[in-house]
Amino acid sequence: MAGTLGTRLATRDELRFVGRAEELSLAGRLFEADPPASVLHVHGPGGIGKSTLLREIARRGEAAGWTPRAIDGRDLPPLADALETALADVGEMKRPLVLFDTYERFSAVDGYLRRGLLPSLPESAIVVIAGRKPPERAWFQDGWENLTLAIELSGLSDEEAFELLAGQGLSADAGARAIVEWAKGSPLALAVAADTAAAGSGGVRADEDPEMLRALIRRLADSEVAGANLAALGVASIARVTTPALLSAVLDEGEAADAYEWLRTRTFAEPLGEGVTVHDLVRKAVRAEIRQREPEREREVRRRIADHLHARATQGRLILSIELAHLVDDPVIRWGYSWEGSSAYRIDDLRPGDAEDLAARLGERDPVWWDSARPFVEGAPERVAVARDATDRLVGYMIAVTPRNTPAFAEDDPLLGPWLAHARTLSAAGNAVLWHDSIDLSGDPLPRVQAMLGMAGILRSGLANPRYAYLPVNPRLAGAVDFSAALGARHLGGLDAHVGGHLIECHLLDYGPGGLLGMQRDVVYRECGFPPPGERVADPIVAEQVREALRHLGVPHELARNDLAQGNTPEERAQSVRALIEQAADAAFGDTPNERLLHDVLMRGYLQPAPSHELAAEDLNLSRATYFRRLKAAAERVADHIAAGR
Repeated sequence: MAGTLGTRLATRDELRFVGRAEELSLAGRLFEADPPASVLHVHGPGGIGKSTLLREIARRGEAAGWTPRAIDGRDLPPLADALETALADVGEMKRPLVLFDTYERFSAVDGYLRRGLLPSLPESAIVVIAGRKPPERAWFQDGWENLTLAIELSGLSDEEAFELLAGQGLSADAGARAIVEWAKGSPLALAVAADTAAAGSGGVRADEDPEMLRALIRRLADSEVAGANLAALGVASIARVTTPALLSAVLDEGEAADAYEWLRTRTFAEPLGEGVTVHDLVRKAVRAEIRQREPEREREVRRRIADHLHARATQGRLILSIELAHLVDDPVIRWGYSWEGSSAYRIDDLRPGDAEDLAARLGERDPVWWDSARPFVEGAPERVAVARDATDRLVGYMIAVTPRNTPAFAEDDPLLGPWLAHARTLSAAGNAVLWHDSIDLSGDPLPRVQAMLGMAGILRSGLANPRYAYLPVNPRLAGAVDFSAALGARHLGGLDAHVGGHLIECHLLDYGPGGLLGMQRDVVYRECGFPPPGERVADPIVAEQVREALRHLGVPHELARNDLAQGNTPEERAQSVRALIEQAADAAFGDTPNERLLHDVLMRGYLQPAPSHELAAEDLNLSRATYFRRLKAAAERVADHIAAGR
């Protein structure tokens, strides 16, 4: 075969293989004199690298003296006769290495393979089976448990991902970092994105490049996305968990029939909670394509999902706050409240040894802070939740109380004591969650642990639907400040506390009459461009008049035709409109840093204008793009405020 296209293909494939040291170590033991097993199951979602690993195992097996025979489920019908024909000469081999890829296509002959075909192979035979689903229980019964091993493939590490991209000619620049961040360890996503970037056809993210999007869907879902139930897949690409009730509530009449059963049987779907969830890359790719092709449909489906979840959550199912949080796009809000890290981390109770672990890690770094947390860890462990990673290592913790479940010693805590006293003055005094702290110890550059700890405080509060949250905000932590500002929390300066060398600000977040669940639904509504239920809708004609007035302040002849202006002369009309806008500017913005910045941008842009917008942006320490984005948002806020009041 020297000098053939086949050898070039095999050589390049081998050179580009990266990672999988642990899996290859296990597979290598199969080629020893006394192997631990004869059958190895490799399973994992589409795009995770099963086929690539099989080819590397085949190369190593051949080097060790075995003869590979590869069978792909896409090439053969799932019939016993077809398998027998494909493996007819394997029994004559001294050391056969049989590799089944895309095994989910062979599920109909799984029993025959165990009972009839595999037992007839030579004793030295090794069988490697790769599929999207874990092996059936029967592979670990009737003696097969003595011959069978199973491993689940996970994503590549960031280091391995960069190595894979380097093998395809991409250096570790900003573009490569963006690909690694988006691909989340999927070798297929990395390869497709690298090909797209090399071709120079667009961005490096699925939501930026239609060709990459379609390539991912083709290679991840194949023919499974064809058929009459694409509407169900669209819902599942937006919702975190899809249930029969959700499909019935969201899809138009007639679409939901049999849709759940179709979705449940896809190989890229797996059980989660009360329903099913779709493999992350399929979900991202499908949703991005829906947003490109049918943006109005995507927004309407997201709104309907939010309505369904909100209705169920307010019936005593606060746990569904996780599902509502999944619908929020704003990364600033997701920083402090989301369940995005649940594939890598989990929330747990304190265990024996955790206190010592925290004392060693936190106490060494910040002994004064540990002294403030210790009483809760040792005396009220039920008020503490910890985050653990896949290896069971503690990677974060949070302490949260309510006025009704707080331990007695918390009344003397320098941070929580004054906050509890303040909370008891509120009209819904018992319906508040107060955090003592929420600390991410993972070292993860993404805020996944932080977001899960934020949710843990709410879900463990015992409240049906919290109205208030007292947030301990370190003003030096940008994510915390932005999270508070995005939700409209108020900084209660009189309740700030110094713990050791740290200033901890008290930010009070009032979720509103609808509580946390109502706020979550309203955030989704606003992101989708719908007014939240019960909110007064601004008159679009009046709103446009205000926007026009802002653009032409100080130009009387333009304002003379504006119905908002009152007065006989153009100058009087201009003054009346200016006074109206100034009053609205004073009332339309809150007292958070983000709200004050919007107000300042409006003033420097329109009401007390700088010589130019560029100079206004410089005065406010904003980039030109950020300045104009904020100016538009501020003008829209004032216009809506005036229009809603007329």
